[in-house]
Amino acid sequence: MNTTGSSQYIIDVSEATFTADVIDRSHDVPVVVDFWAGWCGPCKALGPLLERLAEEANGAWILAKVDVDANPQLAAAFGIQGIPAVRAFKGGREIAEFTGALPEPNVREWLTQLGPSQADIAYDEGVALEAEGQFDAAAERYRRALAEAPAHTEAAAALNRVELAQRASGLDRSDLEQRAGAGDIDAILDLADLEAQSRDFAAAFGRLVDALRQTKGDDRERIRQRLVALLDVPPPDDPRVSAARRAMASALF
Repeated sequence: MNTTGSSQYIIDVSEATFTADVIDRSHDVPVVVDFWAGWCGPCKALGPLLERLAEEANGAWILAKVDVDANPQLAAAFGIQGIPAVRAFKGGREIAEFTGALPEPNVREWLTQLGPSQADIAYDEGVALEAEGQFDAAAERYRRALAEAPAHTEAAAALNRVELAQRASGLDRSDLEQRAGAGDIDAILDLADLEAQSRDFAAAFGRLVDALRQTKGDDRERIRQRLVALLDVPPPDDPRVSAARRAMASALF
């Protein structure tokens, strides 16, 4: 119960280490302090939840655990009257707290007060770099965001958008049209990129769906993958996206 093991994101804190491990460290990363005790029933529910969320956060914040029986002066200093009690520190000061074993959705909502995650920070940096036309650097930030949080949908869409801009840069449409007419798969993919980059999504999607119907094997899979990537570039509620998804399904099956 409530053992930190070898995790770098979960630490045991005592009266002797609190200042260094919580107050000082909170200048670099938010620190969530869990005041608990072995005899406390609700602590047995909240403690593992906080530990799991700390691991999931992957360093966006640190969980510091304080056994109130072993550290009564700390508990008294922070006015702990009931446990589990949770306090959050950022920039050297306490910024939020709650008492009791809250359900997971409530705990997640409470954690939003800690500020942006590392994934969100990388994503925001990518947006700024993309706006400046620094596509290589923006793509690197978006990939970093996805490495931190694979389900970061905004970063995934942004990466598709930037990779499209990179692929479309410098392409010659007239040359591509000649090659595509002869069935050149690379030219078909490049033309679809040019059309998507110019926001002519209906043409891009239609071109790739038609190519799906006429190809098989590895070429067909390449076309499918490019179509899936381009479908993430417009807003998800764009009617051209839903229409293309239906057409793709029809072409494939």
